[in-house]
Amino acid sequence: MKESLKTGFCFGLTSGIITTLGLMVGLNSGTGSKLAVIGGILTIAVADAFSDALGIHISEESENTHSTREVWESTVFTFVSKFLVAMTFVVPVLLFDLSTAILASLIWGFLVLGILSFLLAREQEKSPWNVVAEHLIILVVVVIATYLVGSWIGAAFR
Repeated sequence: MKESLKTGFCFGLTSGIITTLGLMVGLNSGTGSKLAVIGGILTIAVADAFSDALGIHISEESENTHSTREVWESTVFTFVSKFLVAMTFVVPVLLFDLSTAILASLIWGFLVLGILSFLLAREQEKSPWNVVAEHLIILVVVVIATYLVGSWIGAAFR
């Protein structure tokens, strides 16, 4: 895969998983509202995908080593991958009760991030289990932190 496309895809996928799961867990623990969780996912899918795409765009430009085409490829792939992966988390929320949807989303997010991490580690000839563990531990920290913040907000403002 072309480097610019891989950059955008991997960044968007990773950010989409971590940001969306963090938001879902935090909103669920704070509100318990299916509507709030769906609204949050859709907001992440649009606003944060644009934000991340612009961030990658400026980051790639600042390196001053990429062609204009490569910068735009990374930008577009970041947006598309973040948008699409975030939207996949809407499906379980529409299909199941909220607690089941959160569990299904967590499984989905851990699975996709684990597979991506494993493939990247193999490509770079690194220990896949170390890379997978590192990335999944970061996801666990985000999930726990957003759960605690959501619970605190729910308790403080109810």
